[in-house]
Amino acid sequence: MMSGKHFKAHEVSCCIKYFIFGFNIIFWLLGVAFLGIGLWAWSEKGVLSNISSITDLGGFDPVWLFLVVGGVMFILGFAGCIGALRENSFLLKFFSVFLGIIFFLELTAGVLAFVFKDWIKDQLNFFINNNIRAYRDDIDLQNLIDFTQEYWECCGAFGADDWNLNIYFNCTDSNPSREKCGVPFSCCTKDPAEDVINTQCGYDIRAKADSEQRTFIYIKGCVPQFEKWLQDNLTVVAGIFIGIALLQVGNTCLIHKYTGV
Repeated sequence: MMSGKHFKAHEVSCCIKYFIFGFNIIFWLLGVAFLGIGLWAWSEKGVLSNISSITDLGGFDPVWLFLVVGGVMFILGFAGCIGALRENSFLLKFFSVFLGIIFFLELTAGVLAFVFKDWIKDQLNFFINNNIRAYRDDIDLQNLIDFTQEYWECCGAFGADDWNLNIYFNCTDSNPSREKCGVPFSCCTKDPAEDVINTQCGYDIRAKADSEQRTFIYIKGCVPQFEKWLQDNLTVVAGIFIGIALLQVGNTCLIHKYTGV
């Protein structure tokens, strides 16, 4: 006997049943993809063969994001798929309740981000600087920082001098690194004529005058550049979040309607 009660008085129509199933199968497949990417990344870094190395990284490991999001989506999507196909009210209620919780958390995060904008900015600054310190500790973190600086044409949290926080790039006399008083190549302005990336373009750049630095590297920090990007793309970002929210609410309402709750 199945743990969930089958529908009797409220039979799910074929269209609604397979709409719910279709939504959940996409949700589940996205979860599988995120989990696969996360596990592959950990395998490439040797984490799967040495689990203790998980705690070695001082900054944020981007792989965790894929694993956590993928795990949640996998479990919820699986429950929703089986619940829709078997018309199992327990599994569908499980899926809809957690989807509702996720929607509530998203809504709460959005409101808090609007109300506490300055606090969010401070936390973002702390987050970026903390990961600047760990830049050379993990290849995925390094790629994430490089992508961010190249995409938003920025350097550091609020400026290039934030790279003083990194032991390889700081300007102290005791620093033996060849990268001393420099910045990563992702801080460098791009020359369209160059086909090959010059990974040494940031060497010694912060030892030069500010006016000279502007010629070779991005001066603006990533926090203000991110704020500018949000303002410039506010309509698109809001549209994406509203679309996701409508899908979540619509699917939850359909499940509640046809499970008779």
